[in-house]
Amino acid sequence: MPHPALFAIVERILNTEFKRNRHAELWYAGFLDLMVFFTRDDDFMKQKMVFPTELSYVAGFLFLGLGTAMMERADFGVSMVVAPAYLLYRKVSLSVPGFTFGTAEYTLQAFLVVLLSLVVRRFKKGFLFSVVTAVIYGLTLDLFMRLLKPVDVSGFGQRLFIYAAGFVICAVGVACYFHTYITPAAYELFVKELSEHFHWNISRVKTIYDCVSCLVAVAMSFAFFGIGRFEGVKAGTIVCALLNGWLIGKVGGVLENTFEYRDFLPLRNWFKS
Repeated sequence: MPHPALFAIVERILNTEFKRNRHAELWYAGFLDLMVFFTRDDDFMKQKMVFPTELSYVAGFLFLGLGTAMMERADFGVSMVVAPAYLLYRKVSLSVPGFTFGTAEYTLQAFLVVLLSLVVRRFKKGFLFSVVTAVIYGLTLDLFMRLLKPVDVSGFGQRLFIYAAGFVICAVGVACYFHTYITPAAYELFVKELSEHFHWNISRVKTIYDCVSCLVAVAMSFAFFGIGRFEGVKAGTIVCALLNGWLIGKVGGVLENTFEYRDFLPLRNWFKS
């Protein structure tokens, strides 16, 4: 916490300026508010802000849609999680122009929900909503891809910045999905349900899942476009596969230390059944 003497010095300066300049009133008032905030006791500073779990769901698909679109635009390789869907989109869209990245996403995610049910040997009603989430996410992704299409990515620095920002934004989106009872997209649902069913560390499960997805994407790239040709799976994909699980864990820790997640709607039991 800043030393009280520092506040006293700045307050004296602003107070003097306020007497000479009426427009300094807002600055002075703002400073006093900050001083009160930063000098509160430690118990207040440790209090968490309440955040609705339902809003965390909305934030999840918005952040993921934006982050994925940014990484695709940067062309350093998409996330290994969406790489199989991206390759399906690239291949099918050659013959079916209306087949979008978002369409490929919810098509593959529907298949993944079926696979998850077979692995855990049960089916929840919430699994069905995962397909709804996938459709919403797919439409959001297509929207952000259209919005980012005019963005200039001619320079290496611009591409690198867009990729890095998209990478972090995707991690935030996944972490948000892990803090909601509403069924997330199939990718996050698969990781979450496996970790809960087998009592495994969720960050470790996420890393393993990402690496497997990356290998599947490489195989699809070779099958669709020729041996040795990498489409959508590039250096950025490898970096994402190695660091994504770790970054999501860190982001999740920050969110948990900042927010207290609470349900605002009585729907949790429906998604558990």
